[in-house]
Amino acid sequence: MVKYNAKLDRTFSALADPTRRAILATLSGGQASVTQLAQPYRMSLPAVMKHLRVLEKAGLVSQQKIGRVRHCRLAVQPLQQASDWLSQYRSFWENQFEALDRYLRQQKKVEAAEWQQQNPDPKPRSK
Repeated sequence: MVKYNAKLDRTFSALADPTRRAILATLSGGQASVTQLAQPYRMSLPAVMKHLRVLEKAGLVSQQKIGRVRHCRLAVQPLQQASDWLSQYRSFWENQFEALDRYLRQQKKVEAAEWQQQNPDPKPRSK
């Protein structure tokens, strides 16, 4: 039976949006205010806040209000959990690709041998 991890689901759901991934990339350089995060996008501040709420629910961002300014900071633990989950499948697919590579190399040798049998080199002509 497959076990689902709600935290992992929220992480991948949050990462599915390119704007949210860009916000995380910005925050990887250090904390930023909501206004700073909204600056590069052609959307309203409330729209950016919705993205930040999704990231916060996923545990990817934490917010702290200082005076009238909200500062956001990247939280790396959910990303580490997602990376750990993906690494399990990375090793599986690497093994699959290695097996495919071995098979294709073997097939190439077999086909080359068959071609040589069907098309022997012509004997050199004497002058």
